[in-house]
Amino acid sequence: MADLPFGFSAGDDPERDKGKKDPGSGSGPNDPFGGAFPGGQFDMSQLGQIFSTLGEMFSGTATSGAGAGPVNYDLARQLASKSIGFVAPVPEQTTSAINDAVRLAETWLDGVTPLPAGTTRSVAWTPTDWIDNTMDTWKRLCDPVAEQISTVWAQALPEEAQAMAGPLLAMMSQMGGMAFGSQLGQALGTLSREVLTSTDIGLPLGPKGVAALMPEAIESLAEGLEQPRSEVVTFLAAREAAHHRLFSHVPWLATQLLNAVEAFAKGTKIDMSGIEEFARDFNPASLTDPSEMEQLLNQGIFEPKATPEQTAALERLETLLALIEGWVQTVVSDALGDRIPGTAALSEMLRRRRATGGPAEQTFATLVGLELRPRKMREAAALWEKLTQAVGSDARDGVWGHPDLLPSASDLDEPAGFIDRMIGGDTTTSELDSAIEAALNEGDEGTDPRP
Repeated sequence: MADLPFGFSAGDDPERDKGKKDPGSGSGPNDPFGGAFPGGQFDMSQLGQIFSTLGEMFSGTATSGAGAGPVNYDLARQLASKSIGFVAPVPEQTTSAINDAVRLAETWLDGVTPLPAGTTRSVAWTPTDWIDNTMDTWKRLCDPVAEQISTVWAQALPEEAQAMAGPLLAMMSQMGGMAFGSQLGQALGTLSREVLTSTDIGLPLGPKGVAALMPEAIESLAEGLEQPRSEVVTFLAAREAAHHRLFSHVPWLATQLLNAVEAFAKGTKIDMSGIEEFARDFNPASLTDPSEMEQLLNQGIFEPKATPEQTAALERLETLLALIEGWVQTVVSDALGDRIPGTAALSEMLRRRRATGGPAEQTFATLVGLELRPRKMREAAALWEKLTQAVGSDARDGVWGHPDLLPSASDLDEPAGFIDRMIGGDTTTSELDSAIEAALNEGDEGTDPRP
């Protein structure tokens, strides 16, 4: 992975290495932590004062209860709001224009896909609105990594240190929540000004059925394009509406996406050598100094390692994202192509934005350690286009009836075989119907895990 998850960083820290260069450092007979504190000069009697100081520092976040988890989301929200700054309300005229664009897009989409409209309302969000409406989903995405990291503190310290530093470990866990919350808040504050819609990164971040466009970011995007702003808004409204058709009427899709992200995060393994090195040089007395604490929060002591579980989860996620984005591009192009001349150019612009790792991809890589790119989106779009020509839109969208019916990663490279199976080569219509019927029966028996 090129990017490390939030709370991670790499490289040497000269401040952390000072203790190693100090010739007076070492373990003394009265140092119960076996040299964990530089020079063995730490007086255990200072722990009471340290705990009191830390308690005062944490009291502001602990009282609300929001800081008790692996990520301090109250802090994240505060920092994101501070990063955003003043936000003017969206003018009523702009909101009305977005409503009209979504309604028009829905009408045009009705003619190219049997999936019914999935939007119940359309809104114009400010960056602050985006933070408020997507935070619950970010919690689900970020908690798996943060929870795993928070459990390694006790494992890293020697047994004698664990016996004496119980309260300190709890505080260190809370400090980890503050560190993660700080980086999450800064990242989301930046991302909130860059995303164009609620589904801009391919995940259902916002409430179900709410088509949300971001006027401020759209205005910035339109300034550098040749197309009229009205066409840009309608194009993005159509993409947002198409995403919601999938997420609303393919009930397993959102769960599969988020589960794949969670599986990737839970597959993260931590290199304990970084934590052990930190424990050797760590001096609790430094926590009473705000500047030292800030350095500690930004100090990279975890080195994630790729695992087979992550590799498998990443392939599933990238394939599913590519299929979603490819389908959206196909139906939007079919719906708008003859009506908006710039549709092809706008589609290619967004594809390149995703493929080169735009702000959304970079932020997600920082937060979860995952490059959220649909690497085969072009291949997926080509597959959906050829499938439409071969079997029509009804049979094409019937593929979304069950996850087992979707094209695989290899099908994206060789779409001809999948299309042959769809038109009766290896996979007959009765077999497809049997798979769908089996899925429905499973749900009737109460064993379907979907909410």
